[in-house]
Amino acid sequence: MLTDRFGRSIRYLRVSVTDRCDLRCSYCMPKGFHGFEEPAHWLRFDEIERLVAAFVRAGVSRVRLTGGEPLLRRNLDQLAGNLKRIPGLSDLSLSTNATQLVRHARALRAAGVDRLNISLDTLDRGCYEKLAGRDAFDASLAGIMAAKQEGFAPIKLNMVAMKGINEAEIERMTEFAMQHGFILRLIEAMPMGDTGRNAQYLDLAPVRDKLVARFGLVPEADELGGGPARYWKTADGHGRVGFITPISQHFCATCNRVRLAVDGTLYLCLGQEEKFEFRPMLRDGCSDADLDAAIARAIELKPERHEFREAPAKLIRFMSQTGG
Repeated sequence: MLTDRFGRSIRYLRVSVTDRCDLRCSYCMPKGFHGFEEPAHWLRFDEIERLVAAFVRAGVSRVRLTGGEPLLRRNLDQLAGNLKRIPGLSDLSLSTNATQLVRHARALRAAGVDRLNISLDTLDRGCYEKLAGRDAFDASLAGIMAAKQEGFAPIKLNMVAMKGINEAEIERMTEFAMQHGFILRLIEAMPMGDTGRNAQYLDLAPVRDKLVARFGLVPEADELGGGPARYWKTADGHGRVGFITPISQHFCATCNRVRLAVDGTLYLCLGQEEKFEFRPMLRDGCSDADLDAAIARAIELKPERHEFREAPAKLIRFMSQTGG
């Protein structure tokens, strides 16, 4: 079992396959940003597969492919298929904005991707364009429906809830998700870089109370996917809403995840700078034993908690550089 110095079992690895994206969501990537990682520095698929296999040997059982927008990386279904065959990996999921999903949903499903988390912050076209930097609303909705048709389940819709921007749509988004059998997950904006700090933070505690009253929600006892969301469900169990509250009610004491950036940098916390570089080791021909030992050393760097409340200006790195 892979355990950090605070006794937390690390079972979840998020792997960014690109820092590029076809959208420019205002809370994720600065407008006009062009400082992307050089492709020569991206981990190759064989390097990703080797590193993921090492993490699984150490005790990780869940892997999520992220970006940027991961579907911009060519032949992603091939990587997914190879990862799915790693003994001990029980869950392979993907985060996406769904704009490319119509073309890729079938291949991803066939490759063995179990679940999808899809970013959708609004059902209003004008708001979508304002937040995302371009009007890809139709493509995103079409991708979501293509995923539903291919049988992905559950499909989780991730909505970053922002005060004065999309907060009025939360009930509508909840109804939409329940209508289609999706799970809506509401997320508090995190102060990662200037983009995150300018994202109009909305405390989800009163939002949750309103949804509980409106939809008759009760706490969900079952764990759904190994992530940080706290779930509530309708009395009949057909509708679910998750709340991810890193600011108002952080979940650091039970954090079970680390993030691998596209260049092979392992970030141990979204809100801190501790990191470990794996690419030099992989390209210098390290042995599996060296890799196993390095993972153990890296996990020792994981901090106890973030400081989003105490030091919101501390983190310069923004979300798309870290991986979702």
